[in-house]
Amino acid sequence: MFFHRSSGGASWMLVCLGNPGDQYDNTRHNVGFMVADQLGERYRLPIQKLKFKALTNVFTISGEKVLVMKPVTYMNLSGEAVRPAADFYKIPPEHIIVISDDTALDVGKLRIRKSGSAGGHNGLKSIIQHLDTDQFPRIRVGVGKKPHPDYDLADWVLGKFQGEDRKAIAAAVERCADAVECYIKEGPDRAMNKFNG
Repeated sequence: MFFHRSSGGASWMLVCLGNPGDQYDNTRHNVGFMVADQLGERYRLPIQKLKFKALTNVFTISGEKVLVMKPVTYMNLSGEAVRPAADFYKIPPEHIIVISDDTALDVGKLRIRKSGSAGGHNGLKSIIQHLDTDQFPRIRVGVGKKPHPDYDLADWVLGKFQGEDRKAIAAAVERCADAVECYIKEGPDRAMNKFNG
């Protein structure tokens, strides 16, 4: 079923979530941006064309044309970037992979799912709202639970990685880039078997 491909366009989208601005670099909420940057280094392609309210470029990953995007809408409005790009390239939800942080997972753990709820993540919530479906794959990267139940969640996700966590997340970002390549090349089941854990 290749009717959704547009010639010379993209047949997949990789949406890497984060917040624009230097003050958010290396924060827990910006793990998606870190994965995008990792892929940019790997493929020697800058992600800097401003299109669809996102910094973008089209990569060839595992033989497929993939629009890699870093929305610049701020996290809570990520769907405003995703929907116009999906409409323009006619990419179905099952070919839109979203990378986000997850405070329910230990630092550095990956969790790949073919679909699912937002799980309290505002970026995912916005994308679900704009696409009008939750039937899109996502790779969640664990950033660890907040250290104390009373600790403000916003402060936690906007805090920077330190010490051992910083090393663990650097390794996870590499693995997440590998997981993207595997998902596109070998499909969701293989990717889940290999990287979930």
